[in-house]
Amino acid sequence: MLENREGYPVPSVVFKTRQNDQFVEVTTDEVFKGKTVVVFSLPGAFTPTCSSTHLPRFNELATTFRNNGVDDIVCLAVNDAFVMDAWKQDQEAENIRLLPDGNGAFTQGMGMLVDKSDLGFGMRSWRYSMLVKDGVVEKMFIEPELPGDPFEVSDADTMLNYINSDAVLPAAVSIITKPGCSFCAKAKKMLQQHNLNYEEISVGHDATLKSVRAITGKQTVPQVFINGQHIGGSEDLQVYLDSVNKTAG
Repeated sequence: MLENREGYPVPSVVFKTRQNDQFVEVTTDEVFKGKTVVVFSLPGAFTPTCSSTHLPRFNELATTFRNNGVDDIVCLAVNDAFVMDAWKQDQEAENIRLLPDGNGAFTQGMGMLVDKSDLGFGMRSWRYSMLVKDGVVEKMFIEPELPGDPFEVSDADTMLNYINSDAVLPAAVSIITKPGCSFCAKAKKMLQQHNLNYEEISVGHDATLKSVRAITGKQTVPQVFINGQHIGGSEDLQVYLDSVNKTAG
């Protein structure tokens, strides 16, 4: 039976992290004392759901969390520091603090250590998230005790909705570009000036012009998409941003 530890302090442990190619011990107090911290814990680095959805969405919404009173976002797994650091680099998760719970001490103290020997994982963390204020758990979202690896309630959006159901979500922006394209550079600069974080898809690296034609019906770059809407090229983007500014004003 998994424990819901709302109202209780987090376990007092020491995390064995790596900094500047050295082991550095980080205490629970250093992570939580005097802070509002969102924690999400998962079965393991580099695993499918963790890499495709759980970590990326928390990383994407990090600024929104901080705008709503969260000081830090921590990802925790029963993995060693080398694995967690490599995963952070692979995921480009610069907005998240990844903590290695290599011996499972924190996870065990939370009542979330489970046996995943059937997958060859050994003892790992059950998937959950929690809001911790000054070292005390205010809210936990624990995945249901079902076979496999359920992912229904410990996601970033559920936590953000708990903190502030009226929080303004960042726009989902993608831009298809090509190296050396001056219009692409112009479009990216406009997005940056409007504080619109974007995912860049580069022709020749991530896609081909054939893909651009198939997706947009156009043969030129850049091609910008915002919240599922195809905006178009750099001139179209300027018109769109002007209209947004006019409406906001």
